[in-house]
Amino acid sequence: MEQKLKELGMKYKEIFSDKSSVRYFQAPGRVNLIGEHTDYNGGFVMPMAINRNIISATALRSDNEIHIHSLNFNNTVKFTLDKLEYDKKDGWGNYVKGMAKVISDKGIKLSGMNILFEGNIPLGSGLSSSAAIEVLSGETFSKMSGKDIPSDELALLAQKAENEFIGVNCGIMDQYIISTGKKNTALFLDCRAFKAEHVPFVFDDIYVVIGNTKKERALVDSEYNSRRKECEQGVKEFNNIIGGVTHLRDVSSKQFEEHKDKLAEITGKRCQHVIYENERVLEAVTRLKNGELEAFGKLMIESHESLRDLYEVSCAELDVLVEEAIKMDGVFGSRMTGAGFGGCNVSLVKKDNVDNFIAQITEVYKSKTSREPEFYICTAENGVGEIVL
Repeated sequence: MEQKLKELGMKYKEIFSDKSSVRYFQAPGRVNLIGEHTDYNGGFVMPMAINRNIISATALRSDNEIHIHSLNFNNTVKFTLDKLEYDKKDGWGNYVKGMAKVISDKGIKLSGMNILFEGNIPLGSGLSSSAAIEVLSGETFSKMSGKDIPSDELALLAQKAENEFIGVNCGIMDQYIISTGKKNTALFLDCRAFKAEHVPFVFDDIYVVIGNTKKERALVDSEYNSRRKECEQGVKEFNNIIGGVTHLRDVSSKQFEEHKDKLAEITGKRCQHVIYENERVLEAVTRLKNGELEAFGKLMIESHESLRDLYEVSCAELDVLVEEAIKMDGVFGSRMTGAGFGGCNVSLVKKDNVDNFIAQITEVYKSKTSREPEFYICTAENGVGEIVL
């Protein structure tokens, strides 16, 4: 890491022609172990921060401008703190600008600065590179301006930037785990009450293996909005039937089974996934605390089947990765992770089986899809923070 930061510092000086002393910050990507499409339904999720991240190298400027450069995009964006407005041509830079906007609106006076970004979170994979750069930007802005925003508050500001500045009506999960993650833990998060518990995730013989379909997630935005509307319709109908329902998490599986015949087919399928998925997350917390990985893995498989058949956000490529994974020795469970229609799956695999797992699934996946997958062997890491050499 020290050598990497030194190289990043040299690139900073070269790109910005600035010999100032540089500070470094990092924010990780995330993978969701279980609890999919429940966050915006006020439900439960269990993500973990992973050992893939975005790093910033930064120093203050003497004016009121923010100059940012991404080594991944090979692109520079410049803006002034006096005019923080969305501009389509600024692309990725709007995530940074959005954080400057919501922090400034909070009454925190930001300083001008240069920021260099570089990351190894695969773009478009569903591992939350956009949320990572939001949270990282917020941490960088606040600390460089002499402020210390609490991690849970930083998560809410990042969600606000995404909702109001970027215009994506996302839930809180991604920003929350990236802001508050702790090494060797998964996060049990109640997305309505914003109550969180770090659950130990320390297994000497287990890796979390993420498989990237390498399929572009072309349908995510439109289908995501459709699913939200379908769930909102379910809330309205259940509120009329049983009362007191503001989110689908207020409906138990028993109540669903009693009244499902009163719902339209599509509404019923969406509600069934969310309601049972919330119950799976609650059970998964208990299983993880007890070290019951086989039972935890079974819940992962059930989650994937529900996402495939009821919520209908999987795709052929994700199904191949999951179906092949659960056939193999040393695999406790596997499921799609993220919004769906491409992106990644996540599997719990014994360390001794990982090499064979990757080799065999790569061969089968290529033969069935004509695509080359990528695999990332992951551990549970800390959330956003400054890196001190």
